[in-house]
Amino acid sequence: MTKGLVDDDLTLVPTSGSTEFTGFAVEVAGERIGTVALRHEGPGLASLRWNLTAAHGAVAIRALRLAVEHALSDLGIKRLEARIDVTDATSIRQASINGLRREGIVRAYGDEPDKVLMARLASDPAPLSRDGFIGILNASLPKKRVISQGLIRDERGRVLLCELTYKREWDLPGGVIEVGEAPALGLVRELQEELGITVEVRDLVTVNWLPAWHEWDDACIFLFDLGTVDSAIVEGMTLQATEIRSVRWCDAQDVLDHATAATIELLAAVDDGKIASYREAPLAD
Repeated sequence: MTKGLVDDDLTLVPTSGSTEFTGFAVEVAGERIGTVALRHEGPGLASLRWNLTAAHGAVAIRALRLAVEHALSDLGIKRLEARIDVTDATSIRQASINGLRREGIVRAYGDEPDKVLMARLASDPAPLSRDGFIGILNASLPKKRVISQGLIRDERGRVLLCELTYKREWDLPGGVIEVGEAPALGLVRELQEELGITVEVRDLVTVNWLPAWHEWDDACIFLFDLGTVDSAIVEGMTLQATEIRSVRWCDAQDVLDHATAATIELLAAVDDGKIASYREAPLAD
């Protein structure tokens, strides 16, 4: 059986040791305050679970540190995972301080809550090192969705809108920007992929924060001016059939009849001529 693990007055006392589990009782000055266990899931892979509700926060963090270091250093574990209820902010913080990085959400079924999937690799930098700290923050900090859209007009002042395959309303051309991609370059890429055209990005018209709507999360929309073009440009477009059903030159009434509520409100502000460099779209029904 595994020997006890000691940190000053804190001791992890072995309760089980098998091919499936390595378990410990957590004791402080001889008083049991909870448990920590490692389940061996396969070669080099283990999962971590703990029950330290009676422990002070700092003590729980120390207990987990002993277990994590034991798994990675002594047991030859290459990847250590934990699945924590999304509502359990305390346990998520304890795992994060011990170098487990947030990797995503494991969706549950029935009455079970969703789980936050966290993991640490044996090759990860120590959590208190600069590289380790940056890695943990990058994995856990919020990531805001960014969308770039282009405002294209023809010689009659009409606006180009796209009829989309995945929603009823029409919208401005553009799309979601990839991780590490500049919004302007992302817009060029999106229009090459979806419309088969190469555009020259001009000035930024506005940044429009879009609140969550139906099943869509909130996002920041970068609206760029793409200038005025000959209306015949649409005849040479190659549409990405999975996303774009058609493209339309729209006057003000067409926009009102077919565009998304956010696009209607945004284009009305543009036409008013007093649009702010940053704005927030109103909440939609």
